Amino acid sequence: MEAGVVAQLIDALVVIGIGLAGALVYFWGSNWLLDRIFPANGGDIQRAAQNMRRAAMIRPWLFLGPSLLSLGVYLVYPLISSVIYSFHGRNGVDFVGLANYRWMLTDAEFRESIFNNILWLIVVPTASTLMGLIAAALTDRIWWGNIAKSLIFMPMAISFVGASVIWKFIYDYRDAGSQQIGLLNALVVALGGKPEVWIALPFWNNFFLMVILVWIETGFAMVLLSAALRGIPEETVEAAVIDGANPWQIFLKIKVPQIWGTIAVVWTTITILVLKVFDIVLAMTNGQWQTQVLANLMFNWMFRGGGDYGRGAVIAVVIMVMVVPIMVWNIRNARRDMKEQ
Repeated sequence: MEAGVVAQLIDALVVIGIGLAGALVYFWGSNWLLDRIFPANGGDIQRAAQNMRRAAMIRPWLFLGPSLLSLGVYLVYPLISSVIYSFHGRNGVDFVGLANYRWMLTDAEFRESIFNNILWLIVVPTASTLMGLIAAALTDRIWWGNIAKSLIFMPMAISFVGASVIWKFIYDYRDAGSQQIGLLNALVVALGGKPEVWIALPFWNNFFLMVILVWIETGFAMVLLSAALRGIPEETVEAAVIDGANPWQIFLKIKVPQIWGTIAVVWTTITILVLKVFDIVLAMTNGQWQTQVLANLMFNWMFRGGGDYGRGAVIAVVIMVMVVPIMVWNIRNARRDMKEQ
């Protein structure tokens, strides 16, 4: 192992150790200070009881404090800044009003990004949820189901960039007559076809990129849906069998309706991820060949070509506007399910 790698591992362990020690010191020290400010003992019983109530009201906020501070610094502040920058010019200083929004509506690349994002939204969440549901149903019926689940879930452990590198080899192209190292072109040539530059085929290349995210997210969908399927009462399935229902009818009319809430949560969670898709497009095509998406376009305007804070920010605002309603709907469903339980 190279010395540089060892040094990086040591640095990582040191940072983790400092973080854990800091967390322990914070929680111990804040609770110790709270107990000193509001002592729960003393001669005055009424005052001690009052101190205990006050401490009980404050103590949860000691635990929530770091999280709320992090959310404020890394979520709320950037959100507000993005909205403010969207009304400013390239340098983020000159106020330009709605100019960036007017540009957005007339820009061809932005329209291409919106179209591609909608295409991703239609295909990826649906395909991932459907394949996850099928995998969950099938793996629960075979003796080696746990091994199959592990293999299907494994891509979740790979970063989006790492997965893109793997699929770049699958889609790799070599000139006709050369040995094809790309798995897909090797199969095409073996069957008598001609190799294609798959990720450069307009329109269809979007689907080739979507396959990567479906491959990753199917494992996520499978795990949640498998747990939901196992939570279905056996009595309802047995009653359906007694009534003469076949396995297909049991699955579609008995099981799926009972896990519809989980299906909706899985679908919306993947939908939110798709709205922010960036890594795969950047690593595979960098938005070329009509594969541009909003997040990658935002990155290009914000950090490339000299940087245009205004246009980058207005695209970020569009992404936020698209994500927020889905998040609100998801949270409301989760709260409703908790109340029903």
